[in-house]
Amino acid sequence: MSGRFRYAESLETARPATPQESPAPIKVAIIEDDRRIREGLSTLINGTAGYRCTHAFRSMEEALAHTWSVVPDVALVDIGLPGMSGIDGLSLLREKYPGVALLMLTVYEDDERIFQALCAGACGYLLKKTPPIKLLDSLGEVLRGGAPMSPEIAQRVLRLFREIRPPERVAYNLTPHELRLLKLLVEGHNYQSAATELGVTFSTINFHMQNIYGKLQVHSKSEAVAKALRQRLVK
Repeated sequence: MSGRFRYAESLETARPATPQESPAPIKVAIIEDDRRIREGLSTLINGTAGYRCTHAFRSMEEALAHTWSVVPDVALVDIGLPGMSGIDGLSLLREKYPGVALLMLTVYEDDERIFQALCAGACGYLLKKTPPIKLLDSLGEVLRGGAPMSPEIAQRVLRLFREIRPPERVAYNLTPHELRLLKLLVEGHNYQSAATELGVTFSTINFHMQNIYGKLQVHSKSEAVAKALRQRLVK
C-alpha cells in the first residue's frame, strides 16, 4: 500500500481534535493534487471545531489564478504538484497574499527540497505521515510564530546547520541581542517562547525581528532562519 494511500485513509478515519477556544476559526487553504488527500484534509479541517477550510486547489496554477474570496490564515502546500511545483509557487503566493503563512505538507524529506522550501519562505515543513492531530496543532503553531517541522525534518535542518560552511565574511551588523534571538529561532522557538526565554515582552520580540528582517533583507521568520542556517550566523 502506498504512503499517499495510507495517509489519505488516516485522514478519513481521524477523530477531530478540539483545540483551545479562539475568537475565530483558523482558516486554511489546501493546494494538493491527490484528490483523496485533498478531500481528506478538507473533511478533517471542516470537521474540527476551531478550523475552517476556505479553498482546496488541485495545482499551484489553479490557486494563483483563483481570486480567494476569503483570505486564509495558513495554506497547506504540496511540493510534487503537476506543472509548477509547490516550492516554485511559494514566492508568487507570498507576493499575492503576503499575510498567509505557507506550510509545506509533502512526502519529500531530502535536504535539497527542505532547504529550497525554507529559503523560498515556507513557515514549516511537515511530512504527509504526520498524524492528523499533530497536523491540526501545527496550523495553530504557525500563527503563534512557530515553524512546525516533522521530527525527521527538524533533525535534517539541524544537521544542515552543522554542515553548511559559512562564507568567509558576513557583516549584517546584528547586535548581540539580535543574534541571541536569531539563535533561539533556529533552535525552534516561536516568538512567545523566545520572549519568555529572554525575559522580554512579545512586542519587544516583534520589534527586534523587524530589525533582523531589515538587516538580513528577508521578509519572514522562516527566511531569517534559512539565512542563518546557510551562512552560519549563530553558533
